[in-house]
Amino acid sequence: MPRKLLVNMRLATMREGTPYGLADGSAVGIEGDRIAYVGKEDEAPAGWANAEREDLGGRLVTPALIDCHTHLVFGGNRAREFEMRLEGASYEEIARAGGGIVSTMEATREASEDDLVEAALPRLDAMIAEGVGTVEIKSGYGLSVEHELKMLRVARRLGESQHMRVVTSYLAAHALPPEYKGRHDVYIDEVVLPGMDAAKAENLADAVDGFCEGIAFSPEQIARVFDHARELGLPVKLHAEQLSNLGGAKLAAGYGALSADHLEYLDEAGVKAMAESGTVATLLPGAFYTLRETQAPPVQALREAGVPIAVATDCNPGSSPLASPLLAMNMACTLFRLTPEEALAGVTRNAAKALGLSSDIGTIELGKAAELAVWNVSEPAELAYRIGFNPLHKRIMGAAA
Repeated sequence: MPRKLLVNMRLATMREGTPYGLADGSAVGIEGDRIAYVGKEDEAPAGWANAEREDLGGRLVTPALIDCHTHLVFGGNRAREFEMRLEGASYEEIARAGGGIVSTMEATREASEDDLVEAALPRLDAMIAEGVGTVEIKSGYGLSVEHELKMLRVARRLGESQHMRVVTSYLAAHALPPEYKGRHDVYIDEVVLPGMDAAKAENLADAVDGFCEGIAFSPEQIARVFDHARELGLPVKLHAEQLSNLGGAKLAAGYGALSADHLEYLDEAGVKAMAESGTVATLLPGAFYTLRETQAPPVQALREAGVPIAVATDCNPGSSPLASPLLAMNMACTLFRLTPEEALAGVTRNAAKALGLSSDIGTIELGKAAELAVWNVSEPAELAYRIGFNPLHKRIMGAAA
């Protein structure tokens, strides 16, 4: 099994307890694809003396970044809707006029698996180029059993082709396709639930997601979806409180959800429920920015309640055409007033929690996956501070990388 000892670095382990988990003068030993030593270089066990050594020139090393909420697979684009919004149309008006998610549905249904892979690869490569080692990808633009499964297969193929970790979420309860207009419960019966069964049978879904909003599905309808997910043993997460407060986050917390995402209209009851359940608050500043929203998530209330805060791109063709986790970090600081340390925790330690992967990624610790990012910076705050600048030196994904 290949072994490598990384030396001469500034290490931000992102473990809780000290700022950024900083440990100067550290070394990291990698055996195969696991972290086998973290400590002072001159205190490494004798067995590391013959390992391959890599001098990182004093650079900052963090866990590889994690983008825990994306809609990376889709057909077409919605640049015209971007123009419409700038001309005064609201997100809801565009959706009710047949635009929004439904327009992406049509393009996604028309595209083959190969087409979707080819379209998504540049977006995924942009994330990899900024130090991402794990990305979550949702379905939700097929809105039929056949095309939802197609999207999930594409997500799996992307992970295989780029040799990285892709986590999938089944999001058939994202929008109502035109053929089911006014028949939400029938759509759940005929598409969402049987599609979930098929995704589970083919090992295509790692979690189940939904969109709880006036333009999507009610809390009662989402509860039906989550009840079925529970029967199948699949964890859940939810788009909640983005445009209004329907109590989706509290509902999700009641199911022990991994995360509730967006949360601009989250209330005190929702914060309390999330704190009690350990549900992560995933903030998506790209959507807030693109839609020109004005009500920010209740960050201070989340802090005071001890709710873990994650940050993600929400990469999608309509409300967040963003494929830069570094820019998402900056936006989280400038728009939502996160600290740079909170932003970095949001794309490492807490993003891992939002995917249920804390035992394997998100911090630099013994036994965890050796998925690291090496940066040409001296201070961790620089990762959230710069705009439009990528300081990544390299990713390290195991001893052979």
